[in-house]
Amino acid sequence: MGMADDKSGSKKDDLRQQILDLTAQYYDEAFPKKPFLGGISQIPVSGKVFDGDELKNLVDSSLDFWLTTGRYAHEFEEEFAKVMGVKHAMLCNSGSSANLLAVSTLKSERLGERALVDGDEVITLAAGFPTTVNPIVQNRLVPVFIDCELGTYDATAETMQAAISPKTRAIVMAHTLGNPFNLDAVMQIAQENNLFVIEDSCDAVGATYDGKPVGSFGDLSTASFYPAHHVTMGEGGCVLAKTASMRKIVESLRDWGRDCWCPTGEDNTCGRRFDWQLGGLPYGYDHKYTYSHIGYNLKLTDMQAAVGVAQLKKLPSFIAARRKNFSRLFEGLKQFEEFFVLPASTPKSEPSWFGFLLTIRPGAPFSRYDLVQHLESHRIGTRQLFGGNLLAQPAYQSIEHRVSGSLTNTNIISNNSFWIGVFPGLSDEMIDYMISTISDFVREKV
Repeated sequence: MGMADDKSGSKKDDLRQQILDLTAQYYDEAFPKKPFLGGISQIPVSGKVFDGDELKNLVDSSLDFWLTTGRYAHEFEEEFAKVMGVKHAMLCNSGSSANLLAVSTLKSERLGERALVDGDEVITLAAGFPTTVNPIVQNRLVPVFIDCELGTYDATAETMQAAISPKTRAIVMAHTLGNPFNLDAVMQIAQENNLFVIEDSCDAVGATYDGKPVGSFGDLSTASFYPAHHVTMGEGGCVLAKTASMRKIVESLRDWGRDCWCPTGEDNTCGRRFDWQLGGLPYGYDHKYTYSHIGYNLKLTDMQAAVGVAQLKKLPSFIAARRKNFSRLFEGLKQFEEFFVLPASTPKSEPSWFGFLLTIRPGAPFSRYDLVQHLESHRIGTRQLFGGNLLAQPAYQSIEHRVSGSLTNTNIISNNSFWIGVFPGLSDEMIDYMISTISDFVREKV
């Protein structure tokens, strides 16, 4: 390298560093911490928590102007796979896309005789998030809806076992609000009946079951990096797999359906780019443009991944804050167990709580509507358990499905349950204000 190149590189690096230093200063000026004023300040149920590190990474990535999946994405995938206790992590543009990729993978011809076909049944919860169930319907599979327990909001082993028919081929369920479902029961039932398992871990990153990370048990698992979740990229998601064969299917479906496994911007990784004969194509057809699946383009940008890399370093503290906030709410509200079903962790689990779910008991002197209105009027955000009974939602009125058993508790959830936030952006002061606001309301009604 010549002297001119050295000077040019040095100037570029110096300018880059100046920009990043200014970015850190900008964060301090643009995002000052605001004092909390009870009843005036909004207490959201969830949200992004970040500092200058995320902003610097975002700007650093933008200066590369690579835009699509790149160095930050590869770094995140490697580190996130370790966090989740699996070998392979494949980033995509949302948690919903991750679920779509995971379920679509089960229909790949690469799985041979185990591949699912149209009309096969998939067990899932009726009280769930739409994007856990939507990929089942979108892949022309039949969701079999089952009930859950109150408190853990988990399906029982008996309920899952009763749902199995000769057409059952998979179990696809979410770890509700960060509380792991009974993985012992799920994996035993799956093994006995040769079923695939997909863990929707979008709300549960960092949770453990029997000391192992949630997301490391099933054939596939998913995560979301929407601002509401444990770490954020703005938008973004991930599919996790134990085996290289599953990884290749997911990547193919994510990347237009390509048969080629070259990373973005690279050619001839296999060393045989023009030495293949696949399908009805002529020998030597460019492997980079050979398609083995009816796929999508669901990649994310490297700028999103850059934010995720900074966020991932904060994950342990985020999880600790969620658990602390949950415990503070529990201790403050357990005096009202007469009126509320309080959330309970699944045996053998350590949740990574996404929210604090309350179910109003029959006979309580108030309704969910009354309490939610009271909280919202005091600037305390609330959410119901996503879609409630999905079968009551307009979009699901005419889908092909099967219901196993009653949905008694699911309907109770639809009518009587809601949750409040525990995310790391909430201070002790905010948590205490939520407790006192609920306490005042209950005492007034009793």
